[in-house]
Amino acid sequence: MNDSPGWASPGSAPSDGDNSGTSPAPEPSERAHASSKWSQDQPPAAPWSSPGPGQNPPPPAPGWNGPPPGHGGWGRIPGQPPGGNWNHNYGRPPAAKPGVIPLRPLGVGEILDGAVSAARAHWRTVIGLTLAVAVVAQTAQLLTTRFILPAPATVDPNATGAEAINQAFDAMQSSLLALMPSVIIGQLATMLTTAVLALVVSRSVLGRSVTPGALWAEARPRLLSLFGLVGLLTLLFTAITAVGILPGALLGGGGGAALTALGGLAACVVTLWLYIRYILAGPALMLERQGIVQALRRSAKLTSNSWWRVLGITLLALLLTVIVAMIIELPFGVLAMAVDSTSFGDVINGTAPDFGWAYLIISGIGGVIASAITYPLFGGVTALLYIDQRIRREALDLELARAAGVPGHETPRS
Repeated sequence: MNDSPGWASPGSAPSDGDNSGTSPAPEPSERAHASSKWSQDQPPAAPWSSPGPGQNPPPPAPGWNGPPPGHGGWGRIPGQPPGGNWNHNYGRPPAAKPGVIPLRPLGVGEILDGAVSAARAHWRTVIGLTLAVAVVAQTAQLLTTRFILPAPATVDPNATGAEAINQAFDAMQSSLLALMPSVIIGQLATMLTTAVLALVVSRSVLGRSVTPGALWAEARPRLLSLFGLVGLLTLLFTAITAVGILPGALLGGGGGAALTALGGLAACVVTLWLYIRYILAGPALMLERQGIVQALRRSAKLTSNSWWRVLGITLLALLLTVIVAMIIELPFGVLAMAVDSTSFGDVINGTAPDFGWAYLIISGIGGVIASAITYPLFGGVTALLYIDQRIRREALDLELARAAGVPGHETPRS
């Protein structure tokens, strides 16, 4: 058994050959401690009913000498306060929690809390990684906006008829073209940080720390495969988008605009379906040492029969990251507009602004800070989704408990 979370051999995992989505029955040796052996000399059963106000408890069974010392009396569970407040989980031992999550299937709140807790516990390692990726991503976006993208299309407010339709179509194309580089670069950065942060989260689940040097040593052998995975997914999503909007763009005019909108919507639906289907490929590649194709297949099997649940949690995490990013970037955007008065005047006059270096640099700084804070949240949620799906489908909690050294889950001696 390896302490690093490849935990179980994926080749023998139920999800590699069974898409039922049900967890296999745990081994009897793992659950044997949860049952107790009753003595044969038990007192005879007596009728039980909860006493109402003013009623006395039922008489004790023959041979029973009363509650043990320290017990609060009839009807009370040890550790419970007087007057009721029954513990509905009494008789079921709580799940072990050696790290940031309990070792059992997780709820949405536990996934979000675990992601934040993992980032806080290893903030030096996490901030160092996300800050480096954010600087590279924002620099690439800045250079693309300044030197590669064409000037935005102008719209004549006095145009009418076919000319107005053509101008609106050109403006829509220009806006989509300006948005694509930032979306593609942002997704590349998100997928990279998510995959590498899976290593950090996996240690946090076991209650262990990880240093930047140890993280680099473990991630370095997998970086080439990770770049290949990210590049393949990027090409796939870009090709689907191009197929959706290219026919309308070539047609032009009002009909072309409608066809572009319809094709773009269809491309977004297909891209979203594939994105959720393959969202766990990065953690699978890093934690299980899978190849590119095997990681994609692994993600598809882990998300089967859980696509809507994974989508809901992913959208919730994305909404939270967008809100946090907007709160951080808004003051920088206002400051950039104030410094770059020419761009601010263009916005006021309703013309397409020609952003200068001052605006791009100041807004880029805000983007770096926002990305360095939001990447760990989204990456942590994705990594914990991967772990949660394996717990639900493969009883990974038992392997994690062994790796963490939880009492009662030691590896059996041969």
